[in-house]
Amino acid sequence: MLAAMSTPSIRPSSQATGVTRDRDDACPGALRLHTADDGALARIRIPGGVLQVAQARELGLAALELGDGELHLTSRGNVQLRGLPTGCGGELAGRLEAAGLLPSWRHERVRNVVASPLSGLDGHGFADVRPWLRALDELLCASEAAARLSGRFLFALDDGRGDVAGLGADVTLRAAPDGAVWLRIGAAGCVVVLAAEDAPRAALLAAEVFLEASGGQVWRVAELPVPADELAHEVVRRLGAGDASPAWPPASEPSPSPGVVTGPDGTTSLSVLAPLGRLTAAQWTGLTTAASGELRLTPWRGVILPTVRSDRLVGLDSVGLITDPASPWLGVGACIGRPGCAKSLADIRTDAAASLTAGGGLPAYWSGCERRCGRPRGDHVDVVAAPDGGYLISVVEGGRVRATTTTDHPSKLAADLAAARTHDL
Repeated sequence: MLAAMSTPSIRPSSQATGVTRDRDDACPGALRLHTADDGALARIRIPGGVLQVAQARELGLAALELGDGELHLTSRGNVQLRGLPTGCGGELAGRLEAAGLLPSWRHERVRNVVASPLSGLDGHGFADVRPWLRALDELLCASEAAARLSGRFLFALDDGRGDVAGLGADVTLRAAPDGAVWLRIGAAGCVVVLAAEDAPRAALLAAEVFLEASGGQVWRVAELPVPADELAHEVVRRLGAGDASPAWPPASEPSPSPGVVTGPDGTTSLSVLAPLGRLTAAQWTGLTTAASGELRLTPWRGVILPTVRSDRLVGLDSVGLITDPASPWLGVGACIGRPGCAKSLADIRTDAAASLTAGGGLPAYWSGCERRCGRPRGDHVDVVAAPDGGYLISVVEGGRVRATTTTDHPSKLAADLAAARTHDL
């Protein structure tokens, strides 16, 4: 019983062997813009990816009137606006605040929460995580301590299906089949079993305990020299509740496929993907027009439209959104590349589009440089631009590179990539 243990407050160790950060986290936000080659960039946190239609329309207008007109989805279900002019920060902040997208200016970069996007829609999972999402966001914005989290710290709320539980979050809540909730801090260590009503508070406590243990010197739980088990014991001590769980179930359900999602009562929802995570003004307008009440942005650069008639999928396909689970775009992702990023060695989005094959196999992620911004977790094919104009293609499985080849001729790129995705490299 973890609740029976009394652990002293976690403190940063003088013998720390983890990562030490000697600078503030420069992760961009809605108020702290990043200067890129194509103008300023704003990253707007959307907890759980949930946007009301009116909020989505305001984001579209901001992109059109202040930026390059497009909305860029991130691997955390957030939105980036690019091509912003210098000095537009005040106007952008005012628009976002009026739309309810900035409930706390001090916490805007720490509202990083991913959630099972089909929760409550398709009958899968053991609980609807939306109440947790609302409660956790309110608790985060009310916590003075939480404002000190880095913009990279991540919460995940999994309804039990196992889709976002494998995204490497710092704090994960996962619904259990018996109505309880599992809490895990970091990627390993003990699991705490909680009552559902304690889950959001426990998640915030985990973040606050992490901050005490880090001493402000690290950004993520994985960088902390203190074992995650110690943090879990301290959360239980402060919460006054919780038991140890013997195991953490593996991720068991993939990301939503594009197409129609039918609920147990016959209600339909729509799932679409944005090619390379980029949504044009026409595509965003199509989504907001088809939506009924809200949109849910996914960590896989897709959008769920809850409780929408299935016949609206045709209109979304007509504006270039991915609606077919057999699309060659499925599983293909990329960073911004040239000309938006000065560090990129290639126009990787153009190369990715020219190298599409029939699809299938491992996901493929294109990076313009060795930083590999936005690359996915899990097994995938890593495609990285090389200084000589070619690409390094690697198969990553179980966190390790299994095979690598170098492609220096455009005519070979599609074939080599297809071989890597189907394990023939």
